[in-house]
Amino acid sequence: MELHWEEGFEIHVRVEDGEARIAANAEGLRSLANHLLALAEEQPGTHLHLDRHNSLEENSASLLLERI
Repeated sequence: MELHWEEGFEIHVRVEDGEARIAANAEGLRSLANHLLALAEEQPGTHLHLDRHNSLEENSASLLLERI
């Protein structure tokens, strides 16, 4: 699966009191939307693992997106 990242994207993920919060700038939201659309076209079980080492901002929680 090919992922398209918008230039200048910023994505922060936090989990507080059992609630996941995704905060992103416009480029980050467009990037996530593109990833979700690409993931929707994949086979069940396909997933994307995003974390601070490969795409999210420092101090972000990891985010797993999975096609079921």
